[in-house]
Amino acid sequence: MSRTLFTRLATNRAVLRIAPYVLPPCDLFIHRLTRGRLLPSKLVLDTIVLGTTGHRTGRPRATPLAAHRAADGTWLVVGSNFGRPHHPAWSTNLLHHPHATVTAQGRSWQVTARRLTACEKERQRNRILLAIPFYDTYAARTSRDIRVFCLTPITAPHRLAG
Repeated sequence: MSRTLFTRLATNRAVLRIAPYVLPPCDLFIHRLTRGRLLPSKLVLDTIVLGTTGHRTGRPRATPLAAHRAADGTWLVVGSNFGRPHHPAWSTNLLHHPHATVTAQGRSWQVTARRLTACEKERQRNRILLAIPFYDTYAARTSRDIRVFCLTPITAPHRLAG
């Protein structure tokens, strides 16, 4: 699928109504089925599975997210939530419990999350657009300040079993 067609679909209002309810569960199902080797969204965007701790429940949560990995090994993740009015739960979890895991390409890393300031977001704009090319469309749909996090690995990657 071409990037232009995907961008058009990803910003279509009808698609945006159903995508939050369909895409993440499908990604997680395939990811678990293939023991971390396949993530369907990876076909069109760089995607990771972020493991967080629920801030109210303390239970582990897994969320597939578009991400950009820099040469220094950090990931940038954007809490666009498809342009919906509320922040995604994973971003609130990171604010309360910044230690998380990133799973990508059959490997897993322990990471520490740090929310970017407004100035840092401006300086990292190119990386944000690499993570989510339709960021501006999502930002225009909501009145909230979209949270952006830098995930810094604190352990060497380990291969997933399987």
